[in-house]
Amino acid sequence: MGGKTRLSCVVTVLLAFAATTGASAQGPDARAALEAKAAAAYGAKSWANAESAFKQLVAMDPSRLDYRQSLANAQLNLGHYPDALASADAAIAIAEKSAQGPEAAKAKAALGPILVTKGNILLKQHRVPDAIAAYEKAAPLAANPATAYFNLCATLYNTGSTQGALAACDKAIAADPKKADAYFIKGSVLYADATMQNGKIVPSKAALAALRQYLLLAPNGAHVADVKQMLDAAK
Repeated sequence: MGGKTRLSCVVTVLLAFAATTGASAQGPDARAALEAKAAAAYGAKSWANAESAFKQLVAMDPSRLDYRQSLANAQLNLGHYPDALASADAAIAIAEKSAQGPEAAKAKAALGPILVTKGNILLKQHRVPDAIAAYEKAAPLAANPATAYFNLCATLYNTGSTQGALAACDKAIAADPKKADAYFIKGSVLYADATMQNGKIVPSKAALAALRQYLLLAPNGAHVADVKQMLDAAK
């Protein structure tokens, strides 16, 4: 038994050494080829292939934030939520550490989108308060915070926190005035406060303006029928 155990250990060490030297021998050309493969799979939304390729890239360079972030997104799309969350957290840790060094500006710019990804993962796990916290942290950091604010707006709306949703939608619209769905949620929230006069629904001017803006920006959008129904009821 002892001899077999020692032999097994030796084989394990040799295999590990071979893997390490093999990776080193591959060099930059092999990494570039794998990056191209990963990017092609990601662009084609071939998530299983993207996950496999980015896992290999992470193994080659665990400190690369972009590898970790792309891996998290691929895993999110595959529904591998625990793995995706671990990848996102690893990317966040790298970004936060880098934010204290010479790559500070680049790291801070990357942190916003990673936190949005984390929020999306947490939402899939039905961890709504944690998702909201991630979106709230992401929004001020993002170069274009509209996505984070809109995700926050939609999440709060779906959980019944209408006033918080309204504030977040206004911030999403301020960041991106063409964010059609933000107008839909804003209009819906304001429409809910409509009064009745002589049996007629009387929404606020702000509600009507938001709903009309949605139709202008998304004439073929998913909420067109709902918006038209609300507007017709107010005539």
